Amino acid sequence: MKVEAIIAAAGVGERLKNPLPKPLVKIQGKPIFVHTLEIFEKCSLIDDIILVVHPKHLKDYRKYAKAYSLSKVKTVVAGGDCRRDSVLNGLKALDKDTDIVVVHDGVRPLVTPKIITDSIKACRKHPAVIVAVKVKPTIKRVDEQLFVEATLKRDKLWEIQTPQVFQKDILLKAYQKTSLPEATDDASLVEEMGVKVKILEGDYRNIKITTPEDLIIAEAFLKQTVIPAQAGIHDTK
Repeated sequence: MKVEAIIAAAGVGERLKNPLPKPLVKIQGKPIFVHTLEIFEKCSLIDDIILVVHPKHLKDYRKYAKAYSLSKVKTVVAGGDCRRDSVLNGLKALDKDTDIVVVHDGVRPLVTPKIITDSIKACRKHPAVIVAVKVKPTIKRVDEQLFVEATLKRDKLWEIQTPQVFQKDILLKAYQKTSLPEATDDASLVEEMGVKVKILEGDYRNIKITTPEDLIIAEAFLKQTVIPAQAGIHDTK
């Protein structure tokens, strides 16, 4: 089964307080998105990568992809006004014979090959698979005046991450039929169609870099990570 990955890296990242787009900010001397793509490069189940980036920085991303020999990047396309539009631009670049689509945030550089591999394998059985971790803090729902309405049960709450993996036809149909103007993740579009989405337990280290504090955390984790030793790199199709 042919598998293509769409890496969403079109965000600016205002909360990071950096003049560069967030995926181009460097950790350990290397742009964040390069750390992310190097994981996908080493995953044998990924055939091609479609990189979706901010339109003003297309040349920068192409330059880095070449400099770091990211050979699975088949194309770099411009993103849209919101994440949904950006992923849609990536979907338009898929090959016709692609069976499974992996959507991942470009600023989640701590995903492991095992998580990617396991999610793809799960998608062979389920039309939609998303990676998530159990919620650890106590979560309360509040009203518009910030008074507590309810304390939610943690055993049924999961924090959603990426990758999110879909059988291609399901995801394409979801993007064509959705009535949601903006979606924070692709699974919500599939859920709207009534498709059951399977949760795959992920890793708490698989953080999305959003704030300056996240940079510090990610750098600390990266120092502990030795990519060649991670499971999943040599998994066969």
